[in-house]
Amino acid sequence: MSRQEILDGFRAKVAAGHPIIGGGAGTGITAKSAEAGGIDLLVIYNSGRFRMAGRGSLSGLLAYGDANAIVMEMANEVLPVVKHTPVLAGVNGTDPFRVMPYFLKQVKEVGFAGVQNFPTVGLIDGVFRANLEETGMGYGPEIDMIRMAHELDLLTSPYVFDEDQAKDMAAAGADILVPHMGLTTSGTIGAQTALSLEEAAVKVQKLADAAKSVNPDILCLCHGGPIAHPEDAQYILDNTEGIVGFYGASSIERFPTEVGIKKQTEDFTSITFK
Repeated sequence: MSRQEILDGFRAKVAAGHPIIGGGAGTGITAKSAEAGGIDLLVIYNSGRFRMAGRGSLSGLLAYGDANAIVMEMANEVLPVVKHTPVLAGVNGTDPFRVMPYFLKQVKEVGFAGVQNFPTVGLIDGVFRANLEETGMGYGPEIDMIRMAHELDLLTSPYVFDEDQAKDMAAAGADILVPHMGLTTSGTIGAQTALSLEEAAVKVQKLADAAKSVNPDILCLCHGGPIAHPEDAQYILDNTEGIVGFYGASSIERFPTEVGIKKQTEDFTSITFK
């Protein structure tokens, strides 16, 4: 499907009263199972591999591997088993070892329908973040990457963390904006420090409104922090205006894996001899 065909399908679904559900896939079986469950959009990036290896998702922001090389390796595992769902690549836009226009062409040629800015320095704060901005590895190159991807007619679904970023990404051609509420809570390796669900609803609304002030047609999904389970996403949709869906990573693949494998093992360990 082309970018426009994907967007037309999403807008038709929203118009029919159904939210868009996107999910991260760190393995082929995650992608295959999520597609069977009716997911609308899949995104693969380095944190998915680390997350499904039992490490925290923030591993993807640290020097544990080449993020852009990892996502291209993961393409070999995921893309062949996905039949009809658009798959986006998490691209590290700050990567100083990539000629980004050329790399994005490779992303498109291998079969990705679009991109997301991940790993993202948006999750980093303090002096370290200030130093990244000062040395050319800040959020700006991520905006540039989204602009380049848009010019290549790739679907773009960037993470944003404040109102200025939301406006800048909308101006760069973002199709689907994802206000990011931080590392997802819950589960065995989830965050403990996070916004409340009520605070998240307010922040999601502010970021979406900022983006819509630039592009009223932009689609906005919610993600992260306390928005961990279906009832949390329902709360955000019930308490915001213009948020048309949810994007989950840990929520889609880590939680079900943790719970499902543990429960299946417990059931087997409870069997007895006659």
